[in-house]
Amino acid sequence: MRQRKKDLAVMIALAALLLVMAVLWPKGTTHVLPVRTLAEIQRSGQLIVLTQNNPTVYYVDRHENESGPEYKLVKDFAESIGVKPVFIIKNSVVELMDAISRGEGDLATAGLSITAERKRKVLFGPAYQTVSQQVVCRRGGERPNRISNLVDTDLVIIAGSSYEERLKELQKKHPKLSWHATTGLGSEQILESVWERKIGCTVMDSTIVSINQRYFPELRVRFALGKKDELAWALPKGANELRQEAVNWLTAYKADGKMAKWRELYYGHVTLFDYVDIQAFKRRIKERFPKYRQLFEQAAEENDLSFTLLAAQAYQESHWNPKAKSPTGVRGMMMLTWPTARSLGVKNRLNAEQSIFAGAKYFAKLRDNLKDELNEPDLTWMTLAAYNVGLGHLRDAQALARRQGKDPKSWHDMKIMLPLLSQREYYSTVKYGYARGSEPVKYVQQIRQYQQVLQQVLNPADVQIFVRPRS
Repeated sequence: MRQRKKDLAVMIALAALLLVMAVLWPKGTTHVLPVRTLAEIQRSGQLIVLTQNNPTVYYVDRHENESGPEYKLVKDFAESIGVKPVFIIKNSVVELMDAISRGEGDLATAGLSITAERKRKVLFGPAYQTVSQQVVCRRGGERPNRISNLVDTDLVIIAGSSYEERLKELQKKHPKLSWHATTGLGSEQILESVWERKIGCTVMDSTIVSINQRYFPELRVRFALGKKDELAWALPKGANELRQEAVNWLTAYKADGKMAKWRELYYGHVTLFDYVDIQAFKRRIKERFPKYRQLFEQAAEENDLSFTLLAAQAYQESHWNPKAKSPTGVRGMMMLTWPTARSLGVKNRLNAEQSIFAGAKYFAKLRDNLKDELNEPDLTWMTLAAYNVGLGHLRDAQALARRQGKDPKSWHDMKIMLPLLSQREYYSTVKYGYARGSEPVKYVQQIRQYQQVLQQVLNPADVQIFVRPRS
């Protein structure tokens, strides 16, 4: 605890220094701070990392732990040189690149493509991933299949991005090519806007698209926009020593097979979920549900909840597949992380019985944290939301509700507040930051639909939607 307080004090002092120097330092200066040597970084015990808060880079997960593909890589690198990474969030690519070029951090990571324009401002580390820039539209919407078709397309992209650089290059051959570059929307918000038909099409890296198609399955890749890009960390000019250390580390990281494991963890199992495939669900009620029904009934009874609710939740999590796994490391029937499973006494997450009972116990634990302030059915819906997105993020959404005059005890109002956690103007003001807030809303909605269908199929007269917990 004493060490954590010491680390926090150092972080606060550093943040204050950066803020003062950012305000007072003369404009046009190359570096706000001098480039630190490797020895200076190691003596400080901290690697200062500039990043962005989004699901393919860095975020706080539902268990309130730092997470994300880029976070994992930087953390492993920092550990290799004997320091801890300290992440500083920047609101846009433009802000991020300006800050690292001024030396406000030791390195920047945000899925940054190596481009000629950027190489004039910063030093790039070794490439760790290759991506394609993809033109993405909605199924049933615009269907450009070549660059010339983009001339008549409603195209919105992130300002200052590698996508804009690529389009400017193409514009030389296609003078009528035009687009709208925005600083107010992040990658997820733009893709969601395409999905909602508010925007015709966008350009996005293939990794970002593949992850978001799990949540917006109607998104369609129309074609790749030119050659592939390499992603790398950006460092201030002159940080040659740290760059060479990163080169050596990444070479060993690849040789040890750790890079392959990283790709598998975050990108190896990206698939589309058939959220509304009710016919498939009905087939599985007949084919899979009978095998696990007794376990659902026993676990529900033990934890005072409806067995159809628990079964519906398990179907949303894994489609009643006890061997299910996701790119974020969750496993089993109830898709538990290893730390959570271990805290609940689980020895094997792929064991259906252990997973079901642990999931029910975890649900009950979350419900106990909320039961004194909520009434049913809001208690059940918000507990499910906390199971999906994390109790910390749910509390953040409740805080936003209070600010906006909404009812933090009402699921009806929370369905409006939770999606705001993916918007910078809101998540930057709350404790746990970014969250894919629309996901728990869809999660609860789907579980409610699955439970209703399950009850219709089983047709028991005494099935309850929820059970009030014991006081």
